[in-house]
Amino acid sequence: MHKGFALVLALLATSVVAAPAPELTLLSEHPVEGMRGGNLSGLTRCGQTLWTVSDRDDDQIYTLNTRDTVWQAEAVKLEVPPVPDTGLPWGLTSRTWAASFVRGGDLDFEGISCDDAGNKYVVSEAHATVLRVPAQGAPAWLKISPIMVREARASGMLLHFNALFEGLAVNPAGDRIWLAAEREGRGLLMIKRGQTIWDCDGACVLLSEAGSQMQPAQMPDAKAVSRDFADLSLFDGKLFTLERNAYQICRRDAQTAKVERCWSFAAQALVEHRRYPQPYGLTEALLVDAQGAWIGVDNNNGARADGEVRPIVWRFAAPEGGWSAQP
Repeated sequence: MHKGFALVLALLATSVVAAPAPELTLLSEHPVEGMRGGNLSGLTRCGQTLWTVSDRDDDQIYTLNTRDTVWQAEAVKLEVPPVPDTGLPWGLTSRTWAASFVRGGDLDFEGISCDDAGNKYVVSEAHATVLRVPAQGAPAWLKISPIMVREARASGMLLHFNALFEGLAVNPAGDRIWLAAEREGRGLLMIKRGQTIWDCDGACVLLSEAGSQMQPAQMPDAKAVSRDFADLSLFDGKLFTLERNAYQICRRDAQTAKVERCWSFAAQALVEHRRYPQPYGLTEALLVDAQGAWIGVDNNNGARADGEVRPIVWRFAAPEGGWSAQP
């Protein structure tokens, strides 16, 4: 009798854990024109201006003119200095170098964030480092302790080509940066600005995990796929992760990376006319604010079911009760 009761409790607990995340409401959709390389891969706001990057363009980032439904990207040229040695093995860096001749983008910019002073921070997946683009003056690579890459690799991250850092977030003061390792395994790291170098605040690695999870039910032929992170956004002291293959945004503790709550955007992203032929998620940009979330789609220049081939940015409303609401 007691065993049977315990089994019922266990099943109830499992059902609660497995309950689907509440769905976000889509407010608007914005095709983006003017990105030379396409492949929109990050979003941030500096003051009142939205900025984005392409993982195919090494020499420019973009502001977004958002006055109309179709947004216009306007290039801001960069004079990028040579990339420092970041401690990645030669095998990874050489594959990236070779791939750049085919697809473009040796630096592989995958995320952008902004501090309150207007400085932009752009993460290079190919080289596992961060470019600081000041409000005034020349861009420069951050001096990051090699311990960061060593810790990440020792924890099972940054081991595979095209699966390195996929997003970043910087705090308003510009002295803390969170980085998202994409997949196989995925993870979250945090570094802080010191006197001469960006270093770990204790351990660099906040989270490291492998494994797979089921795609949402709205995905045709849904299957188990690798857990991944596609971008980060810091809002109201919380870290928000874009979990591309799960079609969800999760709120996490910024110090421990512990997940607190998740919201799905699968219902709107996977309606028939918005589907892409790729059997995996394509969202790669996230910006959370009090009113909602901007989510950008890197469609790799491919067409979705309705024929749209431009990068897309979606605007979702904040959940009922706001992003700090408890389940």
